[in-house]
Amino acid sequence: MSRSATRFGIYVHIPYCLQICTYCDFVKFESRDLPPATEYVELLKRELETRSVAFAPSTKEVSSIYFGGGTPSLFTPSEILAVLDAIEKNGFQFRSRPDVEITLEINPGTIDGTSLHEFLAIGITRFSVGAQTFDEELLKVTGRKHTVADTEETLRILASADVNYSFDLLFGLPGQSLKGVRADVEKALQFKPSHLSAYCLTVPSGHPLNRGRAPDEVQAEMFQAIADGLAENGILRYEVSNFAKPGRESRHNQLYWSDEAYWGIGVGAHSYLPNKLEIEGAPWGVRFWNPATINSYRTELEKTRGPFFWRNIPRERLEILEIHEALTDFLHTALRSQRGLLKSELKRKFGPSIASVVEKSMQNLCLANPRSPAEKPLVAADLGDDRWFLTAEGQPVADRVFEALTYLKSDRLGDLFSEV
Repeated sequence: MSRSATRFGIYVHIPYCLQICTYCDFVKFESRDLPPATEYVELLKRELETRSVAFAPSTKEVSSIYFGGGTPSLFTPSEILAVLDAIEKNGFQFRSRPDVEITLEINPGTIDGTSLHEFLAIGITRFSVGAQTFDEELLKVTGRKHTVADTEETLRILASADVNYSFDLLFGLPGQSLKGVRADVEKALQFKPSHLSAYCLTVPSGHPLNRGRAPDEVQAEMFQAIADGLAENGILRYEVSNFAKPGRESRHNQLYWSDEAYWGIGVGAHSYLPNKLEIEGAPWGVRFWNPATINSYRTELEKTRGPFFWRNIPRERLEILEIHEALTDFLHTALRSQRGLLKSELKRKFGPSIASVVEKSMQNLCLANPRSPAEKPLVAADLGDDRWFLTAEGQPVADRVFEALTYLKSDRLGDLFSEV
C-alpha cells in the first residue's frame, strides 16, 4: 500500500450488552455469555499486533477511532485506554493530531459524572447515546433495559459537562404515532444536541415488531417531521439519517460515505480498503470482516496475520471488489450524503467512459415521471451539473435511486475502463 488515503479510521467493536434488543442485528452478546472484558482487550491487542504490518506508514495517520457495539461504556476507562495505547504502540498516529475524533458509544444509565470525566481524561472526544425513544412503553417493546429517566439523566450529565455528544432516535415503532414522533423530537431538543441520528425501525417481514406499525406513507411523514423539527433548530441533515449543527458532523461516519479507508477490529468488525491504497491483488479495493463469535475470532487471529492477512480470510467474509461492485458502492455511499456525488471525483476514479454511463442514468433520475407529472424528480444537479444529490422527494425512497444505480458483472464495465 503506497499512497496515503485522505482519511483513515479505526473501528473497535465491543459486543458486550446489558440485554439483547429485539430489533438489533449487530454482532452482540449479553455480557454474562462472554469472557471478562480484560480477556477481550487482549484479543484486540493481538489483532493490532499481528495485522497492523499490513498498513504502510503513510496510511497510519488516523483521523478517527470509533468504539461501537454492543455497549462500549460497559468497559472501564482503563480498559478502553489499553486499546488506545495498543493502537498507538502499533504505529497508528492519532494523539499528536489536534483534530482527531475518538467516539465512544454509551447506553443510558451506564455512565455517571465520575466515569465521564475519566473517559474524557483518556482521550474520548465524542459520545454517542442510544436513546431510541422518550416513550417508556416503546422502550419496553424494543427490549431496552434503560428507562426514560436513565436517558434524561445521561443527557443531563453530558450537557452539563459541555462535551461533544450525539444520540439516536428510532421511529416507525409498533404503535408509534406521528404525534409521538414529534413529542420525541421536542424532548430531544430540550437537551440542545449538536448531532442526532434518526433511524426507521428495520426488521424482517415476519418479525413481531412489524405488527402494529404505521403505514409506509406515515413513516415517511414521521421522518420528515424529525427533519423539519431539527432544521428549525439549526440541526441540519448531512446524510440520509444523520443531522448535525455545522462543524459537529461525525467525522468517522463520513469515512463510510466518502470512499475512505477504515479498519475494523474485534468480533464481527468490518473493514474497507479502497483502491487508492494500491493493494496488491485487489485493484478495485477489498472488503472483509471478522467472524461473529469469540471462539472463531480467537482461532482466526492465529491463522490470519502479517502484511496480507486479509487474503487468508474465508471467501464468505472477503470481497475482492470488481469494477461493477466498486462503482455501485461508490455511487450509493456518495448519494447518502448531502454533499452528493461529484462527477469530477467519479471521472477521477473510474474514467470518462464509465462516468458517461452513470451520467445517462442520472439524467433519467433528474427528470419528473412522465406517467405522473406531479411526482417530482428523485435526484437533482447543480455546480454546472458536476454534483448530483437526492432531492427531498428522493431521500425517503433512496432505495429506488440505488436500484437504478446498481451495476452487474454483465454490464462489462471493465471493457469501458480499458478504453481510458
